[in-house]
Amino acid sequence: MSDQDKDVKNFHDMLLSYSQEMKAGGRSKIESQLWDKYGATVTIMVVDMSGFTRLSREHGIVHYLSMVRRMQLTSRPIIESYQGRVVRFEADNAYACFAHPEDAIRAAVSLNLAMDAANIVTPDELDIRLSCGIDHGECLIPGDDDFFGTPVNNASKLGEDLGEPGQILVTDSAMSLVNEVTPFDSDSWTVEIGGEPMIVHTIKYYRE
Repeated sequence: MSDQDKDVKNFHDMLLSYSQEMKAGGRSKIESQLWDKYGATVTIMVVDMSGFTRLSREHGIVHYLSMVRRMQLTSRPIIESYQGRVVRFEADNAYACFAHPEDAIRAAVSLNLAMDAANIVTPDELDIRLSCGIDHGECLIPGDDDFFGTPVNNASKLGEDLGEPGQILVTDSAMSLVNEVTPFDSDSWTVEIGGEPMIVHTIKYYRE
C-alpha cells in the first residue's frame, strides 16, 4: 500500500471513529486531528459542460462522451499552466484546486476562450460550452483525487447549477483576495446557496 493509500485509509478510519464516538469532546478531538492532518486553504474551481441532456437525447451518449473527452484533454494542460491541479474528472465536470483565486479565474477565462476558438472549426453539435464556479476556503484533502468542504459545495453549485454557458461565477470571499493591481471586471449579484444569501461575481472577458 502506497503512502497516499495509507493516508486515504487513515482519513476514512478517522471519520468512522468520529461517527462512533459517543462523547462530544472526543468528536471534537478527532475533528481537530482531521483538520490538522488533512486541512488546507485552497481555491476550488468546478467546470461543467452545458447541454448534457439535450445532446445525449439528440445525438446519443457516444457523441457526448467524445466531447467530454475533448474537454478533459483541453482542460488539464490549461489548468496546470496556471499552477492548478486537476483533482478529478467526473462525468462532464472537472474539479480543480489552486493556491489563489486569481490563478483559478485566469484558468477559467483561458478555458472558455480555448473552447470558443475550437468551436469555430467544429459543427454546432460538437461545440463545447463551459460554466465555471470558483470559491476559496478551508477544505479537507485526504489524497490527490478528492477533496471536501464548503468551497467545493459552493463552486459546484455555481458551476453546475447556476452558471450559464460561458459564465465564470466567483464567490465574494474569493474575489476579495484578487490582487487590486490586476483586477477583473465583473458584475455582482446575490444568490441563495444552502438557504443563505451569497454575493457572487460574474467575470467579464472578451469573447468573439
